[in-house]
Amino acid sequence: MKLVNLLFLLTICFWGNAKPKEKNTIYDSEEERFNQQIENVKKMSASGAYNSKIAFFIDMKIKSGKNRFFVYDLENNTILDSGLVANGAGSETAVKGELKFSNEPNSKCTSLGRYAIGKSYRGMFGKTYVLKGLDETNNNAIKRMIVLHSYSAVPEGEQDHYISLSQGCPMVSETFFKRLEKIIDSSKSNIIMNIYY
Repeated sequence: MKLVNLLFLLTICFWGNAKPKEKNTIYDSEEERFNQQIENVKKMSASGAYNSKIAFFIDMKIKSGKNRFFVYDLENNTILDSGLVANGAGSETAVKGELKFSNEPNSKCTSLGRYAIGKSYRGMFGKTYVLKGLDETNNNAIKRMIVLHSYSAVPEGEQDHYISLSQGCPMVSETFFKRLEKIIDSSKSNIIMNIYY
């Protein structure tokens, strides 16, 4: 009987200390890469041309069913929010989870690099934000009509399987988009969104 009680006590201690991953945290294995991206964006925003308080980061190494779009407080070095984001259908490869990227028109691929989030307009998915590519890897964004928008098929919560694909745009859930919209519309300068792999 003492052995049963001891096993029960050990089980309680183990599960009592186990902590689930919080919504607004990044996976430990990706933290170093994430910190490098933050430093690059901080240097760019220091020029005064872009918002120096808030930036968006999308880590395409993280599976699409997991939170990989991060709203980041550049001043306090804190993740404020996170959500799911689709990658382009053209970025899919024969190996699920491994992606390829392109800046070419009609590729339907996600393009890596830093974007300035511009003005909004009403498109086929409702409110949509223009994205201006700031790097050679994404400087065709306007020509390709790569924009930030929501789509009803993108789920709100994390899941074990992959989510729907876009035509190359960073596409988020309607609920997450509403949270992003408040941040973007209240910003006096363009927010940088950095997509990396």
